[in-house]
Amino acid sequence: MNENHARLCPSPEWAEHLHTDVLPVVTDGVDLGDEMLEIGPGPGASTEWLRHRVQHLVAVEHDEDACTRLSERMAGMNVRVVHADATSLPLEADTFDSAASFTMLHHVPTPELQDALFAEVARVLRSDGVFVAADSLASDGLAEFHEGDTYNPIDPTTLEARLRRAGFADVSITVADSLMFVARPRRVNSLPAE
Repeated sequence: MNENHARLCPSPEWAEHLHTDVLPVVTDGVDLGDEMLEIGPGPGASTEWLRHRVQHLVAVEHDEDACTRLSERMAGMNVRVVHADATSLPLEADTFDSAASFTMLHHVPTPELQDALFAEVARVLRSDGVFVAADSLASDGLAEFHEGDTYNPIDPTTLEARLRRAGFADVSITVADSLMFVARPRRVNSLPAE
């Protein structure tokens, strides 16, 4: 994490932006269920908002220091913080009603690793689950903000195909000030064989 992120991400202004402009928009009309997975919570601004909307929230954070701080902050709440790589989740398949990722996918270093993350989310979601996400769109200003940090923005024109390859069937993508999407896993045919 570079200095810009160290300053912005834990700020009250960033939390307010997420709580007002991002989270309510991408989750509008979406049933998050009881069991939710959050990928890449960082300092937990989105975690704080999400935990009030589900019974149990598992937050997976790759950065060990951020994981420790968030775990301490969420102690005694309905949040379990796990230090792990989201491209290889140490979680059982078909566990979560919903999964979420907010403004972190561009920190995954390669498209291949982003695709592995998508596949892992599809694996741990129940067949009727949902993946909600928002991320920043590529821009010169954002590239400058990420100087000295990982910056691999998602190309909205390839996202649907990538999510489908990862195991999602029902994909809705919105491109405006940011990239937002809702994706549901491919359902297994439950009809008996003839």
